[in-house]
This record gives sequence, structure tokens and C-alpha cells, in this order.
Amino acid sequence: MIRLYDTLTAEKKPFEPQEPGKAKVYVCGPTVYDFAHLGHARCYVVYDVLVRHLRASGLAVTYVRNVTDIDDKILKRAAENGELPQALADRFTEHYREDMARLGNVAPDVEPKVSEHLPQIFALIQSLLDKDHAYVADGDVYFAVESFPSYGKLSHRDLTQMKAGASERVDADQSARKRHPADFALWKAAPDGVQGWDSPWGRGRPGWHIECSAMSQAHLGETLDLHGGGLDLVFPHHENEIAQSEGASGKPYCRHWVHNGFVEVDKTKMSKSLGNFFTARELFERVEPEAVRYFTMTVHYRAPLNLDWTLDDAGNVTGFPQFEEAERRIAYLYATKQRLESLPAARVIDRPDVPAPEIAGFQKALAAALDDDLNMPIALAALSDFLKGVNELCDAAMAKKGKVGTKVVAAAREGFAALHGRLGLGAQDARTVLLRIRDRRAAAAGVSAAEVEQAIADRVAARAEKDFARADAIRASLTEKGVELHDGPDGTTWTMA
Repeated sequence: MIRLYDTLTAEKKPFEPQEPGKAKVYVCGPTVYDFAHLGHARCYVVYDVLVRHLRASGLAVTYVRNVTDIDDKILKRAAENGELPQALADRFTEHYREDMARLGNVAPDVEPKVSEHLPQIFALIQSLLDKDHAYVADGDVYFAVESFPSYGKLSHRDLTQMKAGASERVDADQSARKRHPADFALWKAAPDGVQGWDSPWGRGRPGWHIECSAMSQAHLGETLDLHGGGLDLVFPHHENEIAQSEGASGKPYCRHWVHNGFVEVDKTKMSKSLGNFFTARELFERVEPEAVRYFTMTVHYRAPLNLDWTLDDAGNVTGFPQFEEAERRIAYLYATKQRLESLPAARVIDRPDVPAPEIAGFQKALAAALDDDLNMPIALAALSDFLKGVNELCDAAMAKKGKVGTKVVAAAREGFAALHGRLGLGAQDARTVLLRIRDRRAAAAGVSAAEVEQAIADRVAARAEKDFARADAIRASLTEKGVELHDGPDGTTWTMA
């Protein structure tokens, strides 16, 4: 049974969808005015693993993740760039999709955009007006929080202690038009000279919160099975979603609320203003994207994810130790996979060998870890044991006169399939990944791949001429540069230390 921490009830409880065997999942997507950053990577890897695990557990999941392509930040950035807001939003939507794919995230089943759901937004706002949950004020439309007695139930806050502008998306003029400081905009009138969209209440744009209620209900119905997002969205965004959705429908909006923790750098929340902000693309230049994915799994999804960095005397970033360690783990994973895939057919025979416990029990251990509130660190520990078992299997097969049974090899391959199915790791071509990691490390160390290959050829020639002193000198020279040579029956390969 899958048990997940529910923010609303503040306890871990079984995940029980409305309809047995099916799960309706909605996750708040990005506001597309800039490149995806590490916080986005952490968030969407979490929900990617959740969706993968639900599906691997036999549930038919409908996964909806929106794109906010109408927002003040988009309008502001477009004006600064001298381009149309929709052109900017479309461009960064494509960049975002590319970055998510490089992280190994599956695409959502539906990816609704605000710009394509204005009629649904209008209908929802009108429903709230008809039921006296909202009011019009000088072209704006606001939700009246005092009309919804349970307002604050998700964030466990008292309405009397709330203030306006908690989302930092409210200006002084808007505050003056509101009946209660915590009332929030459903529709915002567009000032002169600012792009707007026609509506029954005049030209303007949707409020930040109404969009997710309208889009989630359009594609998943009035009650969701699970709603996810970052911890920063609990209040006011998700609190407001509940109020406007339940105010309109009279039904529970969501059965299970899941929120992932913040990303910190040197134990300080990541922020552009603090200079500790990194886009996913900046990180992909330094480390394998799958290593970024792996790193986000090394702490529990509800805990802060802290990134350490190293700086030079001038304050420039020189490295990320945790990413480098994650890349070593990914390299080990793919080296193990390559060994398994490269076992000679003559070494694998049809006999009833019993897989080692680390291999035989891996799929069950992986599922059990994720069943327990998506505990990815425990899942990675099971992965470590599994890879150790696979390497011991390969050692046994390649020993003198070594042989292993087909069922054991099949169990190891099934383990890799389960790894990809639930965690989204290990699905790429092993040789391609290992070469990419090697060449990136070589370039960072100032080592030319072409020069290494020439040195290997020179060493082979020296050994053929029995000039072993020269061959050893070539090897020693490469070792000083961090190049490790590996002699095998198929020739010499190399890696970076």
C-alpha cells in the first residue's frame, strides 16, 4: 500500500483514489519567463518519480501539469526584451520541456496553458460571483475569503492573522479595493498600455490562483486524487485553489496534498538576489543531467535539499561536490550495466542458478521504499546493493572457467528495467553516457581526447617493439594528467580519475 504525507491532515496516510485503479494527479507547472532552475528540477523529478511509481504499482494515472503563460512576470520580461509576451512564453515553454526531457522526466498526459483556458476561467469566476464568494471592484474581481469558513485549513492558519500580499503579487491599489486584506484577485484589470484579454469584467488577465482551479477541473474533474507542488505554494496559492474550487463546486477539491521541500545553497534558500541561483542548463554544462536527477533523490522529498559549492578567492564557483559525487554514482551505474550487457554468450548458460539476495530482492525493496512516502534515499540504498550484486555476478561470469545461469542474468536485467520504471534512472545507452562523462571530465582537466588516443597508440607500438620502459613512461605521463588506462582483451580504453 502506498502511503504519502498529506499536507492537509498533517499525517502520512494511504493514497486512496476515488476510482479504484485510477489516479488523477495535478502538479503546478512553471511560469515561463526564464529558464528552469534547480528548484524546478527538484520539484518535477519528485512528481515524475511519484507518477512512475503509481503506474508501476498498477494504477492508470492521468498526469496533468500546467504551464502559466499569462503572468505579470512574463509581461514585464517581454517589455524589457521588446518582444511579444506570448512569443517569450512559447520560447521558454520549449526550453522548459527540453530541460525536463534531459532530466529524464516523462511528459505529462496533459499540459494545459492559461492562454488556452480563458473560457473555463471566466465560467469559474462567474460561478463564484453567482454564489457570493466573489465581488467586482473597479474592473478587478476578488474572492471574498470570509465567505469560505474553512479558509486556512491547508496551511493551518487563522484568517484573522493573515495579511495581504503574502504572494508578493498584490500592489497597494489592489489592497485598497479589497474588503478583507486576505481577499485575492480572480481577475485583474489591465492598466493602460499593458497587454490584456477581454472578459465579462473588462480587459485584464486572470489572477494567479484561478488558473490552476480552472485547468485542473477542466481535465480531471471537480475532485482531484492528488495535487502536488513546492512547499512555497501551500500558502497562498494552494490555499486559494481550495477556496475557489470548493466555493464553486461545493465538493472536496483534492483528496491528497503533496509538497516538496525547498532547495538551499550552503544552507540558504536559493535566490537570484543572493547570487546562489543556478539554472538547470548551467548545471548540465558541468555535470551529466542524470546526475542532477540522482542528486535530487539523495534526501527525502519533504526535506530541504542543500547544495554545497566550492569557491575560489574571487568568489567564482569552482565546483559542486555533491553533483560530482552523484555523477560518480551514475558512472558506476552505467559501468555496471555495460558489464552486464557485455557478458559473452558462452559465459551465460541455461542452469537453475539462484540470484543473490541483492538482485532477487531489489524490485521488492525499491517498491517498498517508494510505498513509504516516496522514500528515495532508501531506494538509492537498495540500488547500491543491487549494483554490488550485479558486479559480483559479472565477476563470477568472467572468472577463469566462470559461468552464470540465464535466470540470474535475466533477474539482473529486470532489476535495471524496474530501476528505470520507478526512479527514471539507467535507461540510456551505457557506452554513450560513460564516454560523455569521460570527455567532459577530460576537457575540464585540460586533457585532449585525441592526444590520449595517440598516446595509447604509441604505447601499443612501444609494447609491440618490447620497449616496455617507453610504454611505462607513456602510462605514467597519462596518469599524471588524471588519465587511467584499462587494458583488456579488446584493447586499451581510458577513463578520467
